Amino acid sequence: MRYLSWLLGFVLFLLALGFAVKNSDAVVVHYYLGYQWQASLVLVILVFFLAGVAVGVAASLGFIFRQRRDIFSLKKEIRAKAQAVKSNE
Repeated sequence: MRYLSWLLGFVLFLLALGFAVKNSDAVVVHYYLGYQWQASLVLVILVFFLAGVAVGVAASLGFIFRQRRDIFSLKKEIRAKAQAVKSNE
């Protein structure tokens, strides 16, 4: 199974490398107020993909922290009930 995982990773790396080589042409990204950025297409795609990942992670952090807080309070409640049962015996 480990060899299959390595083989799949190698194939994905070769596909990404081939994509990068084929799309190395320069593109211009125009911003507001006349600003522009010129870079290779692969770099532009990578930057915007990473920006999307960062926005997605930032959007889910509130939900994750709320879940952790709820889990902590539920564990605390379970411990308190377990101690109450022990003291009644």
